[in-house]
Amino acid sequence: MTNEQIIQNAIDYITKLFETNSGGHDAAHTLRVYRNACLLAEAEGAKDTLVIALAALLHDVDDYKLFATENLANARAFLRENEISEEMTEQICTVIEGVSFHTHKKPDSLAGMIVQDADRLDAIGAVGIGRTFAFGGEHGRSMESSIQHFYDKLLLLKDLLNTDAARAIAQRRHAFMETFLAEWYEEIGEM
Repeated sequence: MTNEQIIQNAIDYITKLFETNSGGHDAAHTLRVYRNACLLAEAEGAKDTLVIALAALLHDVDDYKLFATENLANARAFLRENEISEEMTEQICTVIEGVSFHTHKKPDSLAGMIVQDADRLDAIGAVGIGRTFAFGGEHGRSMESSIQHFYDKLLLLKDLLNTDAARAIAQRRHAFMETFLAEWYEEIGEM
C-alpha cells in the first residue's frame, strides 16, 4: 500500500468517525490540522512526513472529550489495519499523545512539535473563534463563558508554539482575535 493510499484511508476513516460532530472537533478541523502540518513540515524541512501526516489525521480519534477509549485504541486499530509497522505506530502515538494543550509539555521530536503547532493554529484566528463558539454551543456554554476561553487558552497559544513557521502564521491570527475581542466589548458596552 502506498503512503498516498494510507493517507486517503485515514481521511476516509476520520470523515466517517466525525460525521455527526459539529462542535469544532470534526473532520473539517482534522483536515485543517493535516494541511497545517504538511505546510509546517515542508517549511521546517521535516523528514518523517508519513508520521506527521498520520498523527495529524488521527490526533483526535481518541480525544477524551469525544471518545471513551484507552491507549489510543482507535488510532492503533487504524494503523494496524493499514499495516503500519509497530515502530512507526509507536512514533505516531507518541506524537498524538503530545498534541493536547492540557498536557502542558513540549514534544521531544520535530514531528511532535509540528503536529502540536498545527492543531494549535486551528484554535486561533477566525476559525478558532468559530470553533470556540461551536464547541461552547454544543456543550451549553454561554457566549460569555466562550469569551473567557480566549483568556484561559486561545490568547496563550501564540507564545506556546514550537516552530518558526507556526509562530509566523500565528501573529496575524492572534491579532485578529484581539481585534475581535475589542469589537465584542465595544458592542456589549464594556470597554
